[in-house]
Amino acid sequence: MSSLNTTQRNLPLVVLVSGAGTNLQAILEACAQGSLPATVEAVISDRGTAPALQRAAAAGITTHVLQPQDYPDRASYDRVLALLIDSHAPGLVVLAGFMRILNDAFVQHYRGRMVNIHPALLPKYRGLRTHRRVLAAGEREPGSSVQFVTRELDGGPVIAQSKVPVRMDDTERSLTARVQACEHRLYPQVIRWIAEGRVRLADESVVFDGARRRSPVIMDWDETTS
Repeated sequence: MSSLNTTQRNLPLVVLVSGAGTNLQAILEACAQGSLPATVEAVISDRGTAPALQRAAAAGITTHVLQPQDYPDRASYDRVLALLIDSHAPGLVVLAGFMRILNDAFVQHYRGRMVNIHPALLPKYRGLRTHRRVLAAGEREPGSSVQFVTRELDGGPVIAQSKVPVRMDDTERSLTARVQACEHRLYPQVIRWIAEGRVRLADESVVFDGARRRSPVIMDWDETTS
């Protein structure tokens, strides 16, 4: 299921969260400002205490909590999650700090209709504790990536990336904050491209403005994109 419903004015989104929800907040603000032609139909979390739920509620967005411990196994959880998502008829499923690995059937169901943001320049530094690993390795220009979600963890085709230079006095905390600020611009921009029909997934390739990309679109740290 790789097609997106981009014929209507606003692309309906369902956002999955687990934590603070800063990327969710950036998406909500972009929608409210009119720079992102999308509507967040629902926010779903696997953690009832996630601050992201409060952000959604403050914006008047429907929220749901689906806790893994209430289900016998991952497959059961993912089936119920998919049913809940589909009840909101999204054009795009947005993973915004959702800290669960989704099974193959779930990922295939939303193929081409689900995106994720990762705080590294994929394929480097997949997985967790990204900024700590970046600093330990002496990287000078890490960043973030937005990708289509596929069966391979953090291995889907990358749509766009934004680089953030490491400063001499950077700590894990300071680098995290600056990469997050970058993500808050990058993610709404990529979702906007998808909503406008400019980006889609074809086979294992990103198609941007009708052409297959051999590499991600790179957005500079101080770049503003219309």
